Amino acid sequence: MPPQVEKNAEALGQIRRVTWIGLAINLILTAAKIIAGFLVSSMALIADGVHSLSDMITDFAVIVGAKIGSKKPDEYHPYGHGWAENFAAIFIALLLAILAGGMIYKAAGSITEQKISKIGYTVLAVAIISIVSKEYCFIITRNVAMKFSSSMVYANAWHHRSDAFSSIAVAIGAVASMFGFGYADQIATIIVGVMIIWVAFKILGDSMGQFTARAVNASTNEQITKIIASQSQIRNWHKLRTRVVGRELFMDLHILVDPELKITEAHDIAESLENELHRQITQPVNITVHIEPNK
Repeated sequence: MPPQVEKNAEALGQIRRVTWIGLAINLILTAAKIIAGFLVSSMALIADGVHSLSDMITDFAVIVGAKIGSKKPDEYHPYGHGWAENFAAIFIALLLAILAGGMIYKAAGSITEQKISKIGYTVLAVAIISIVSKEYCFIITRNVAMKFSSSMVYANAWHHRSDAFSSIAVAIGAVASMFGFGYADQIATIIVGVMIIWVAFKILGDSMGQFTARAVNASTNEQITKIIASQSQIRNWHKLRTRVVGRELFMDLHILVDPELKITEAHDIAESLENELHRQITQPVNITVHIEPNK
């Protein structure tokens, strides 16, 4: 099995695993927050429940995006289907921004109408449970995203963390309400909304950047150059170009070798470089090497 295919299969399995875990947790939290929110009339907790519901939607988007993105290249898509993951990430970001805008609008309207909320221990307990569980989801999802360089999974990780942040705001609002601050619930909702919008725009910018054939990040580029430099039979190199499609890295470069080498020997040097890149870089690597004589 080619290294790219093997890494894609491993990535798909781990992405599915953490996403299904997150989806199950989101299902429980959505029900708990919305039911408790209606029982104690907490706008912030209901809004937080809607946020968890949106997490479930994005979990499904991740599962579908990962499936499409892992499809093998074909006649019409010679570079694969990795950009499906970028579209999923953009969908997540836009959904986050829309939901957050609606939350802010509703909370601001409630303050204008001078609706005072009194919430307490029930809201605080649900919020604390949400913070712990969603931070757990963030950590396991972010680890998979970083391992396989998936912008879509990274976006979903931040969706989990934004839910944890929103629950922190809800918890603070609950405590403030206990001390008699009547608009704590609404202010907490607005703070939640602003944080979510900030995350949404960050995800959107990162995902859109790949459509401009942007090069890999500085740390990955440094890793690539070190791998090339470690190959003793490569005398020099230039014209290194990189870009990312979904979670796959595409690169091409020119290497200069001893002009007295046979074609098969020069090919072996290029193959050795490719194998080392596959071994050291966690994401799937597609590399084209042009061999030149070092005159």
